[in-house]
Amino acid sequence: MFTIRKATSKDVKKLTEVGKKAFYLPHKDAIPKHIMDVYLKENFNEENILKEINNKNFEYRLLYVDDTLAGFSKIILNQKNENINLENVTKMERLYLVEDFFGKGLGKELFKYNLDFIQKENQKGIWLYVWIKNFRAIDFYKKVGFKKIASYDFPISATETRPNYLLFLEF
Repeated sequence: MFTIRKATSKDVKKLTEVGKKAFYLPHKDAIPKHIMDVYLKENFNEENILKEINNKNFEYRLLYVDDTLAGFSKIILNQKNENINLENVTKMERLYLVEDFFGKGLGKELFKYNLDFIQKENQKGIWLYVWIKNFRAIDFYKKVGFKKIASYDFPISATETRPNYLLFLEF
């Protein structure tokens, strides 16, 4: 049994823990440890997550299996992209699952939940960046209808980037 709910300030600690684990797993062999450590510290710290939860433009949703945080998503409504010639599109910055919950259809459920939400908000599509070697994620996004429309160099540090695809799903 799973539940999905909106994140609150009380969820910050768990979000930082799950975020670090979920980002680390697909990137651990590609990003040098010292750069990874800085990236995780800067992007998954409690202060930043709390600011985002309190920002009305960000939507965090938590997926629980029983009492365990199995994953979460972060979307930003009305977030334009220079490669998409539409208004009212959503950026999905995170759709993360803890490895113990892979293969159970939970990522698809969390994605569908977000899709329903953004369509009710009159969005015309959803876009995201995904690292070109995150094959598990790419396969998932293709199965739910995303198409590659561009490439993007995702900054990991001041001196490092990783090649990403820009994927888009239009409604």
